[in-house]
Order: sequence, then structure tokens, then C-alpha cells
Amino acid sequence: MTTAIAGDRLKQRFDKWDVNGDGVLERADFEREAERIVGAFGQSMSSAEGQAMLKALTGLFEYEANEAGVGPNGSINEEQFRSVNEKLIFTDGEATFNRVLRPVMKAVVGLCDSDHNGMIDQQEFAAYLQAIGVDRAQAQSAFQQIDTIGDGQLSVDELLAAVRNFHFGKLDVNLLG
Repeated sequence: MTTAIAGDRLKQRFDKWDVNGDGVLERADFEREAERIVGAFGQSMSSAEGQAMLKALTGLFEYEANEAGVGPNGSINEEQFRSVNEKLIFTDGEATFNRVLRPVMKAVVGLCDSDHNGMIDQQEFAAYLQAIGVDRAQAQSAFQQIDTIGDGQLSVDELLAAVRNFHFGKLDVNLLG
């Protein structure tokens, strides 16, 4: 994987999460992203699933802001975002990455898991991709790549690995939108 690919993917993520387009990420951007995703599933922000997504995404922002040195009420510019995430993805190791992103992936599973079995099936996965703005046509191929166990279900751990693989250039579907 080239540094250029990693940089491009982080820029895409920054631009996606900069909901108001002001060139910085703030807590409000992550709150709006949670609202958008939860709303796409027809859920209320006051539902358990809505609250879990909100808590996960604002927790991710707090991690990013603290690592960038701006604190939970600050704002993160693109350079700070890139620096924090390059360190998280490429330097800190899989355990730290999983600790930081697990709440987000658990919230995703909780929101998508219509049969409440703790996993996401192919139909639930396609609905999630559509909710975050990824072309639904990519769903089947991406699902097969991510379902490393081959059981027709995606676990939180498989989703975490897929997010890492996206940044390593091994997967082309951005699961965080």
C-alpha cells in the first residue's frame, strides 16, 4: 500500500465527516453523522440503537481530539486528523485500533442487526452500505471479502478487520462512510 492511497482515504473520510464543510471536525460533525446514519435506518436518536451510535461516534471524536491535543470541545483540522489516524492505523497496532473503533462497529451491528443475533447478514450489510452512502452494488462483493469465516454473517471483529484492510489498500469499501 502506498502512502498516497492511505492519504487519499483519510482525506475522503475527513471530507465525509466534515458535515458542515468548514474544514475542521468538531463534536457536532460526529453528532450529525450519527443522526444521519440512525435516520437512514428509520430509528430515533432516543432509541437504544441511536444512543449507542451517538455515544460511539462522539467517543471516537473525543479520542481524535485528545490525540490531536485540542480536547473534546476543540476542532481538528485535516492535518491533525491525518496525523492522528496514520498513527492509529499504522503505528499503534491492531489492539489499539480495535479498542478505539470497536464501539463504532458494535453500534453498527446493533443498528443493522434486524434479527438480533449479534451479526450482520448480507441483506443487513447492504442496507448499512446504502445508509452510509456507499454504492449498494458493491455490497455482495464486499460482503464476500469481509466474511473471512465464510458463515454468511459478519461479526464485529470481521468488520474491524475490514476497516483496517480498507486503509491498508486491501479492500475498496469504506465501512465508516
